[in-house]
This record gives sequence, structure tokens and C-alpha cells, in this order.
Amino acid sequence: MAQKEAGVEQSRMKSGDSLGPKAAVGAHTAGGGVVVAVREKKGPLRAAIPTMPFPLAVICLFLNTFIPGLGTFISAFTVLCGARSDLISERGKCCVFWLNVAAALIQILTAVIMVGWIMSIFWGMDMVILASQYHFSSI
Repeated sequence: MAQKEAGVEQSRMKSGDSLGPKAAVGAHTAGGGVVVAVREKKGPLRAAIPTMPFPLAVICLFLNTFIPGLGTFISAFTVLCGARSDLISERGKCCVFWLNVAAALIQILTAVIMVGWIMSIFWGMDMVILASQYHFSSI
């Protein structure tokens, strides 16, 4: 059931197909489908977004919606208070803090032409998504 589109092989699985416990990435399954793993590659600014408690992430989203960059600026300080980030292990807390401050400044300075405002809202949405994923994975 594999199809070739624009040089990329895509495969579809039937709704009744079961992967089984020994399915490996890229391995063919009994039903004829292929198990595919997808990992998102994040840039340094996107990887620096901290994983905060859910209520704080919602507050940052609210602030970013009405005052572009303010929620991102506040989230930068959560890194110094122990919030996790994908980039801390590579670059350290101080660098992640300054990357978040830089993102906040970019959002504030480009809010005049609406780019920063839109970026600020998406940044806040990413904070809420990260907080909800962490909340549900820790239960």
C-alpha cells in the first residue's frame, strides 16, 4: 500500500491493522503497513521555550495576546526558577534565559507591523501546549 509522491514514499495503514509489541521504526508489519516515527526539529528559539506549570502558561498566553512579548519576557524568568526546556542540557540556564529575552524583544519590536503580535500569540500557544503535554505525561 505504499505510494510514491514527489520522491517521498508514503504508506497508509488500515484502521484494523495492529502494530504489535515488536514493531520497529521502518519495519514492515504483518498487515503490510510501515511504522514511521516523526520527530520535530526545533530551532534554538523554539527549543528555548520553557515548560511551565499549566496555569502560568495560560497567564503568559493571555499576556502575549494583549501585550506582545510580555508573557514571553515573564517566561524567561521561569527558566531561572527551575522550568525545564529542551535546550538547557546543551546551552545552560543562562543562555536559555537570554534566548527567551531576545524572543520577547523581537516580539515587542515587530509588534508594530503585526508580525511580533502574531509571533507572540503563537509563542503563548506553544507554552500552553508544552505545559499540557508535560502535565499529562507526568500523571
